[in-house]
Amino acid sequence: MQAVEKRRSFEQNKRVYESVKLTFRGADGFDVYNTSIPFEWQGKRYIYGRLERRHEWARSWVRLFEASGPDEWTVVPDSMIYQLEDPYVSRIGDEMVLGGTHVRFLQGTYDTFYGYFYRGTDLHDLRYFTTGPDHMKDIRLVDMAGGGIGVFSRPKGDTLRQKYGSLSMIGFTVLDSLEQLSAETIEQAPYIQGMFAADEWGGCNQAYLLDSGLIGAIGHLGYPAVREDGTKISAYMNMSFIIDPRTRELHDCRVIATRDCFPDGPAKKPVLTDCAFAAGIVMRPDGKADLYSGIGDTEAARIVIDDPFAGFGRIV
Repeated sequence: MQAVEKRRSFEQNKRVYESVKLTFRGADGFDVYNTSIPFEWQGKRYIYGRLERRHEWARSWVRLFEASGPDEWTVVPDSMIYQLEDPYVSRIGDEMVLGGTHVRFLQGTYDTFYGYFYRGTDLHDLRYFTTGPDHMKDIRLVDMAGGGIGVFSRPKGDTLRQKYGSLSMIGFTVLDSLEQLSAETIEQAPYIQGMFAADEWGGCNQAYLLDSGLIGAIGHLGYPAVREDGTKISAYMNMSFIIDPRTRELHDCRVIATRDCFPDGPAKKPVLTDCAFAAGIVMRPDGKADLYSGIGDTEAARIVIDDPFAGFGRIV
């Protein structure tokens, strides 16, 4: 099914129970967007956010914020500042793993980007340990609870388009330990088939082990679109999907939120007016899910939706 058809199906049946923007304190002069999911560490609740000035591009920093009120986050003083974009976190054993995209410039000119990874048991002293493949974003990890580490890759480019039709693919592999995580092992991850139609792209943004042994993932699905005024845009939607880690069989790949589900707000560029870049979900006591997402490459927001993995297992 094509992205526009998945979108139409979602719009006909969508249920959004709450929709709010996140507020960030201590980041004056910067937009904070494309955050990690909120997470707890040693009794406190945190989130990583991407900071960037509205008029700049590819000049981002990642900072740690602590919960200071309902949907309010305050920067942690003297915490590490990472020159990254689009942070994400994974618990692997007793360690926290932070990943993000590092953009490389040569003599002031954009060159390429890589995924950088940091790890440790002290949230305030994470150590860099490996780099992903050249020109690859959206690499995600999931602890398989004694059965290895699941790794999602996301190669993108014209070579893939020529072979598969879509602009990107999502790969999946299982490693024995973090020591095996490298550009080579990530790049060798076999592809999950059937996710994207012609000229579409997407990636995994957060992965969850389910008690059924399956893996639930929250991701983004993108496609080229044209507004009524003729402006060409890149539409980004939040999606969910399920895979069997043993067979890479894909289940229930669908849209779970569009930009319209979140509060109105500005976009960094006209091409991003229909952009919602998922962070992931946090399950609620009432059985529903808080879905976090960047919007317009300028802000972050939260909506409440039904559990996107219902029928396939509960998050471990």
